[in-house]
Amino acid sequence: QVQLVESGGGSVQAGGSLRLSCAASGYTYRTSCMGWFRQAPGKAREGVAVIYSGGSTTDYADSVKGRFTISQENAKKTLYLQMNSLKPEDTAMYYCAADSSGDSCSFLWLTGHFGYWGQGTQVTVSS
Repeated sequence: QVQLVESGGGSVQAGGSLRLSCAASGYTYRTSCMGWFRQAPGKAREGVAVIYSGGSTTDYADSVKGRFTISQENAKKTLYLQMNSLKPEDTAMYYCAADSSGDSCSFLWLTGHFGYWGQGTQVTVSS
């Protein structure tokens, strides 16, 4: 059974930092494309960051470039999202996503059609 469990969300003031974690189990972690998405109330889900299989390639939404960093620790089967210089507009539910179907990570990042999703962790940034 595939499980993705996020943690690390919380409430911070603008300019602060948070580190989200996503613990993965139940599938072939090393061959997966993984990403972070977020959804604010009343808004569509949007991609935040993605890390391609092997970990050598990453991509970010323009709104978070230079502030957020996606990384993974294969030994712990854990995905991370380091979020610095947080802004009120970063407030959202953040979801971890993974896919091991072999589909292009570029396609998955573009469409959001990942096969596995976590339950989400709330991030609230106050001004």
